[in-house]
Amino acid sequence: QVLSFVIPTQLQRVTHRALHRLFHTRSCLFVALHIALQAAVYGEYTWEVFVYCWEMQFHLLLLLLPYLLLAGNVGCFILCSRADPGVITKSNHSSLVKIYAYDGVLFQKGTVCPVCDMEKPARSKHCSFCGLCVHRFDHHCVWVNNCIGASNAKYFFLYLFSLTAMAAAIATITAALLIQVVLLSNMMQGSYIDEQGQEHAIDILFVIQHLFLTFPRIVFMLGFVILLTLVLGSYCCFNLYLAFTNQTANEWYKSRRYGYSHHLTLQPRDRLVYKHIYSKGIWRNLKEIFKPPTALERKKK
Repeated sequence: QVLSFVIPTQLQRVTHRALHRLFHTRSCLFVALHIALQAAVYGEYTWEVFVYCWEMQFHLLLLLLPYLLLAGNVGCFILCSRADPGVITKSNHSSLVKIYAYDGVLFQKGTVCPVCDMEKPARSKHCSFCGLCVHRFDHHCVWVNNCIGASNAKYFFLYLFSLTAMAAAIATITAALLIQVVLLSNMMQGSYIDEQGQEHAIDILFVIQHLFLTFPRIVFMLGFVILLTLVLGSYCCFNLYLAFTNQTANEWYKSRRYGYSHHLTLQPRDRLVYKHIYSKGIWRNLKEIFKPPTALERKKK
């Protein structure tokens, strides 16, 4: 009985340590997974979809669009993963601390990072993955194995939108191929006989089943890229909302603890209400993503 208790406990500790190393340290595992998924999708697209579409005389530029998007996405991926996200060091701390004002709620003046032993500039955060403080910290992205901060946010936006466009382009071309196959075969005009010997007109469900049996890998890939497009599209919309309002993902998450008001006040029951003070209007907010402000620019204003 003692042994049966000790073994699960040890397994839990080993599992916990493994998960801690995986999710709380920088790791290339998700980068490898990301590359493997892209390779699988593009392999199937090139091996079957491209060939069938070429035989059906699809426009060449349309067929090459996913490859053009892939080239742009790879470039953004490399820039996003290799670029300095805005690491705060002893040499640049004095200038970075002047860029943003402290809001007194999410970011308090005088807060010192216990690891880096420096006062945290407003909108910064210490990343437990990288072990560094990052200026205008958004989040740590495991898919690019790097923090997203002031200096590489523009690359992350381009990476994310090009990745969504890739999935949408492959989904659209693959769906167009399958629709063309159905139209050319006049399948929708036919009928089938079920197990009871009754005749039925062909419906959408029958067509999907027929296509899955005829082109299993293509249909499976289509379902995957459609799901991926929906997930990435939703995440793109969320990031657009953050960009339009000049919020980071870190600030949005932390601000959920508070209500919203036009003023920073103490509500009944001593509940602190948070107001985001960094928004400057949609266009200036977007500009800040692609051209982060400097201490000199803030001084001029």
